[in-house]
Amino acid sequence: MLTVHFYTKANCPLCDKALLVLEELQEELGFTIEERDIYQDDEWLEAYGVIIPVVQVDGEDLQYGIIERIPLRKRLLTFYK
Repeated sequence: MLTVHFYTKANCPLCDKALLVLEELQEELGFTIEERDIYQDDEWLEAYGVIIPVVQVDGEDLQYGIIERIPLRKRLLTFYK
């Protein structure tokens, strides 16, 4: 099963909206969402501190900042081929 890493933090309105998009796509496509709070790891904080939320699969950042459903869905579908 595909795992989507979702880099986030508390009190982040963009992150909240992005999670809703991810959960909708999860229902359709059946992947697992692994939420990663950037304040739990110094490397995550350094890498993603100013660009969260970040959606990542297999080490590839698919989208960050404002997460858009349709482009993200297209990118996720490439992992199912």
